[in-house]
Amino acid sequence: MERRHFLMGAAATAATPLIASPLQALAQTGATSSASASPSRTAEGYQRDEILRAGSDFLGVTVEALGGAIEKIFSDYGDRPTAYIAGEEVSGAIAVGLRYGKGLVHMKALPSPQKIFWRGPSVGFDTGGNASRVFSLVYGLYDVEKIYQRFPGVDGSAYFIGGLGVNYQQSDDTIVAPIRAGVGFRLGANIGYLAYSKTRKWFPG
Repeated sequence: MERRHFLMGAAATAATPLIASPLQALAQTGATSSASASPSRTAEGYQRDEILRAGSDFLGVTVEALGGAIEKIFSDYGDRPTAYIAGEEVSGAIAVGLRYGKGLVHMKALPSPQKIFWRGPSVGFDTGGNASRVFSLVYGLYDVEKIYQRFPGVDGSAYFIGGLGVNYQQSDDTIVAPIRAGVGFRLGANIGYLAYSKTRKWFPG
């Protein structure tokens, strides 16, 4: 009797790994699948030459003219922006101004550029109006949907380099650095904010 109980217990013990093994394998497979499905905060950035070529072609300026503005932005935020926006805008002001623009978002992860619109107020000591081309470098953008929000201007970041106007906008970890070229373009004492959207909107909300 004791021999029989011993053999049954040994058989049960030996069978345990055979039963648990498939479940363990399934759990490990699930964990692996979950890890591979979770989004990665990595995106292939644009190199300096790519930005200079695209920016000079779009803005209609020489690489040398654009180079000073690009180098300043690169020194502040790095040399691998994850996206850029190429577009046009109109603006006007008598102390308080408004901007409206449209363009395309370029990211290496996108199969094709995506439309984008923007609008927003600016407050400063400037007067006048302009139509300009805008080439914006974007940092920290890993999901194109995150660009569609409000980006406040960074105080004291407006400056001119080589006849081009540059300022910085930031929301959380995403930074937009527009470079403007155009007749009578203006920066003003302060840049308010720009709200980016998928469709054209007129109210600067």
